[in-house]
Amino acid sequence: MGAIGTVSQLARDLRDGTRDPLDLVAEVFDRMAAHGDPALFIRTFRPRAEAEARAARERLRAGNPASLADGVPVAWKDLFDVLGSVTTAGSAVLRDAAPAAADASLVHNAMRAGMVSVGAVNMTEFAYSAIGLNPHYGTPRNPRDPKVARSPGGSSSGSGAVVAAGIVPLSIGTDTGGSVRIPASFNGVVGYKTSVGHYPMGGVFPLSRTLDTLGPLAQTVEDCVLADAVLRGLRKPVVQAAPLESLDLAIPEQHFCDGLDAAVAADFDAAVQRLQAAGARVRRIALPEMAEISALMVQYGPLASAEALDIHAARLAGPDVSRIDARVVRRIRMAEKMTAVELIRLMQGRADWIAKINAKLGNALLICPTTPLVAMPIAPLEADAEVFFKNNFRSLQNTAIGNFLDWCGLSIPSGQDADGMPTGFMISAMRGQDHAVLSAGLAIETLVRGR
Repeated sequence: MGAIGTVSQLARDLRDGTRDPLDLVAEVFDRMAAHGDPALFIRTFRPRAEAEARAARERLRAGNPASLADGVPVAWKDLFDVLGSVTTAGSAVLRDAAPAAADASLVHNAMRAGMVSVGAVNMTEFAYSAIGLNPHYGTPRNPRDPKVARSPGGSSSGSGAVVAAGIVPLSIGTDTGGSVRIPASFNGVVGYKTSVGHYPMGGVFPLSRTLDTLGPLAQTVEDCVLADAVLRGLRKPVVQAAPLESLDLAIPEQHFCDGLDAAVAADFDAAVQRLQAAGARVRRIALPEMAEISALMVQYGPLASAEALDIHAARLAGPDVSRIDARVVRRIRMAEKMTAVELIRLMQGRADWIAKINAKLGNALLICPTTPLVAMPIAPLEADAEVFFKNNFRSLQNTAIGNFLDWCGLSIPSGQDADGMPTGFMISAMRGQDHAVLSAGLAIETLVRGR
């Protein structure tokens, strides 16, 4: 069974009347069943989806669509409140919490746009891992390998896998250290990490209130552009493909190309060569500051751990700690020895480095591999905690520093290794340059993919 179609294709078909919203909902649930992965969704919303699809059908037949994406199905990472549903954040300790009294702000925006919410997809517990393992609800399979169970990436594991499996055209995840871009890279889809504040955060269970951002995972950059416009209440997208020759693409010489898998390096180099052959300007830029920034993060500890410890302190101090994934507990507890002075120095150091790096980069768009490795088999990660933490750290290498420096970013599939596992190509820019990143993505996607 092929993919259900892109957001853009389905939106056109729904407006043209060649697809029906209710039939599309039935197809989504048929695809869920056929895919056969019980770990993909934590809950589904079929009654709500059918009601929303029925309303979309009436609007479309009357020639009065709510938006350009009226009737398009969407899945949500289980950090987003959905009215009447329990938001588990991938955790067993929240399984019996009270149902949400209202939709999260972004879920509400999607409803107003006529999009059809079909379910809550799985994730790393409390959104704290780049690998995507979940001992409570199971780990979603990476659909790119039908034989070996591989990491779907985290923490938006279900969001990456459900789009890659062709079940829905769009899923909305969160990104605190790479949690949209890493699953996009591992599953071979597009992932867009928005700037902090780009979307409303109301009704989203937090990991780090400073670093948390939201973003779509879809089949194409065009789909992310359309979804972004619709979710922000725009009548049509304002982002257009930038002229290729106008782009200032910069490859950082330090940090981002260190320790790459051979296939990741080869696919990135090939994509750069295609860009240059097509007339794009690509230059290398020295960023020795990356070593000092990494040292700052190591010296004082992860900011995300400090803010997660604030959120989960009572759980970690009480009986619930035994019901939380030990790998997640270990990461949160990295902040237990951080002092108030150290936290202040970390925050001030971050602000200083953001200003310095932004001044150096200006309007340049940094390009690098999204992750230095491809999706790895799950079994060794589950069997050995040290193997897990080593691979988790490697997975975050290129994405987490972007969150620390307050960047937005976009991951585009760039190829695959000998086993057919995808590699990713990332574009990053300073906060607020979302349109520039998306415009560049529209301009270079075909070249990056090698099509």
